[in-house]
Order: sequence, then C-alpha cells, then structure tokens
Amino acid sequence: MSLYGMMRTGVSGMQGQASKLSTIADNIANANTNGYKRFSTEFSTLVVNAGAGNYNSGGVVTSVRQAVSQQGVLQFSNSASDLAIDGAGFFVVQDASGNSFLTRAGSFVPDADGSLINAAGFYLAGYSYENGEPSVVVNSFDGLEPVAITGGELEAVASTEARFAANLPAEEPVVTGTLASANTATSEYTEKTSMVVYNNLGGETILDIYYTKTASNTWEVSVFDQADAAPGTSFPYATGPLSTQTLTFDNVTGQMTGPTSMTVPVPNGLPMNLDMTGMTQLATGFVVSRVDVNGYGPATIERVDFGSDGIVYAQYTNGTTEPLFRIPTATVNSPDQLRSLSGNVFTQSDMSGSIRLGFPDEGGAGAIVSGAVETSNVDIAEELTEMIQSQRNYTANSKVFQTGSDLMDVLLNLKR
Repeated sequence: MSLYGMMRTGVSGMQGQASKLSTIADNIANANTNGYKRFSTEFSTLVVNAGAGNYNSGGVVTSVRQAVSQQGVLQFSNSASDLAIDGAGFFVVQDASGNSFLTRAGSFVPDADGSLINAAGFYLAGYSYENGEPSVVVNSFDGLEPVAITGGELEAVASTEARFAANLPAEEPVVTGTLASANTATSEYTEKTSMVVYNNLGGETILDIYYTKTASNTWEVSVFDQADAAPGTSFPYATGPLSTQTLTFDNVTGQMTGPTSMTVPVPNGLPMNLDMTGMTQLATGFVVSRVDVNGYGPATIERVDFGSDGIVYAQYTNGTTEPLFRIPTATVNSPDQLRSLSGNVFTQSDMSGSIRLGFPDEGGAGAIVSGAVETSNVDIAEELTEMIQSQRNYTANSKVFQTGSDLMDVLLNLKR
C-alpha cells in the first residue's frame, strides 16, 4: 500500500467534492435566473494500477455537465414581450457588437430605441418584413437584426393588394345600352360596389366598381375614382375608368373561366392588384363574400403581439395589423454539449453539433409562448440534499488524507 497514493487519493476526492460544491453553489445562486440550466458534477474512477499483491490507489476524475435540454417550468406574466419556448430550440440574441449567441432566457423589454433586450443585455434577433416575407438562413446568422419596435412615429402604407369576391346574379338581363366603361351620362350597369384603398400618403381613396353583364356568362368590370364622379357619385366621371376587365363564367358551374385579376392604378398611389378569385355567377342576388385590402392610413403602433410561429405583429391605432419581424429558433443535435458563457447564453462546441436555424413550431422546434418566461430547472431541495451529501464526502476524504498523514508520522518515527 502506498501512503503517498492514499493521500493523493484523499486530495483527489476532496477536489472532486469541491467541484461538486461549486456547481451546487452556482445552481442555488441562479435558482431564480430565467432560462438557467443547472450544472452537475459527474465522477469516474482513476485507476493507476492494480497488482495481485500490491494496490496503488488512483483517485477520482470529475466532469461537469449542464442539463441544457431539460426544460424549466413556464411562468406566466402580464408582459407580452416575455417570451418562452415550449419545446426544443433557443432564441438567437446579439450583443452590442452584433455577435450572435443562443439563449433560453426570454424576459425581454424595449430599450430606448425600441429594441428588445433581456436582463443580461442581449438583444433578441429576428428577420424583418421590410423587404417582404422573410426566409430563414438555415446554417448562418446572416440576415438577422435586433427586433426593434417603435410606436411613436406615424406610419402609412399604400395599398398594393386587394381581394374581392362576390356573386354576380346569373338571371340578370344583358345590358344593351351604353356600357359603364364608356363613361357617359347614359352609361348602364348591372351592379355596383365601392372599396376604400390608400395612396402613398395614407389618404383614403374610394373606388367605385361597376359590374355590367355584356353577354351570356360575360361581365365587364370597370373601376373609377369616386372623387371624379358627377354629383350623386354617378356618371359621367371627370376621367375615364382606372381599369377595365372582362370576366367569363362557366354556364354549368357558375365558376370563373376567364381572367381572375386586374391592375388598378390608385390615384396618387401605387398600382394595386385586384384579385377576384372566388367570383361566381349563380342564380341568386349580388352578394359580397370577401373584401381584403392591404395598406393603411397614418397611425401609430398601439400594441405588439407575438405569434406562436415567431411572427411579431404590430396592431395600429386604426385597427390594422401588420407583421414586423419573424423570430427564428436555433437547434443543435446535442444541446447539453453547448458551451456555456456568462449572461446565460450558449455557443457551438465541437461536441454539440452545428447550429441550425428554423422557424418556431417547425422541424422539431418548439412553439413560442408570449407572456411567459422559462424558469430555472434547478430544484432547491435536490441541491441542498446534494450539498449535505457532498459535504459529508468531503469530510470523509479529508479523514483519509489525515489518516495517511498520521501513518507517515508513524513511519518517520521508526527511525527514532
């Protein structure tokens, strides 16, 4: 038996228990840290050699692991910008220098610029809708920017898309006189409706839409600017039709067979695509079934909503809703092998696998829950129990070292 080996083994045991006590201390200190993932110390044997008649003790080797994949309890709050991921995945956040990290800590609040920032000073990153519907860059953080919401500035968006669907009465007679598109005082039409759209400055423009049956299963659609109408909003208009289109229908099913859309140049605005998919010609009255127009007049953001799919919606004071950003989620093959950094964030390691970006609730990623935060996955009762056990083990190992030291004294005293 080697007394030195015995003492080294005692020291090894004390070092291992000290490491365990350190992880327990961190866990207890961060028990109330949102998104914190508990650390644990795992032990494995260290064997120097084991002879038949002589045994040299080795000791213990420790490795620290973090339970990143273990989800904490979701705690609900009154703040819509408090976000949690129910399932796998991480938020992507950025520091002040634009470096990207992963986190589960989703307690975000707007800063002075409207950017959403968490308690550790990291900004929530997402894809902007400014240039259209975003797509995710699966293997890179390129294209991400801080999610910023500014509600004090007036904004207006011109109309570029509209959808209109209605039933045109199949039993109406064919108009044989002057058509609406001719724009004369004697113009005739079968049905009429109006629609509000928005110009470049957010001003409202009312479009008068005339439907004229010109032949069996054939209708003419003419769009006019109501501001140019004669007194009583009727013919003749000061200018001709903004756009005209001919619709044709199947005599058996009453469904459209001809063009389904037309381009309408909105006065002082942008060209607007009027999609008429869904128009029918059936033996009943003129019934409007759908009217949708994008764009809105001058308004400020009244509130912000976060969808489970990661889309950040702004609801304006005029009642309209528009998407601003879409928040991605990041996943890795082995979350427990991610490298942990200060601020409750993670980065990729050699053992974790590469980071993949996607949208929430897709491809195995969890859904985003608004008005909730993920609490720490630390169990205080378990940590205190582990602490008492580790303390006892540390004491026992110190006794081993002390016994070895006493035996060394006995050995040295043999000379005397």
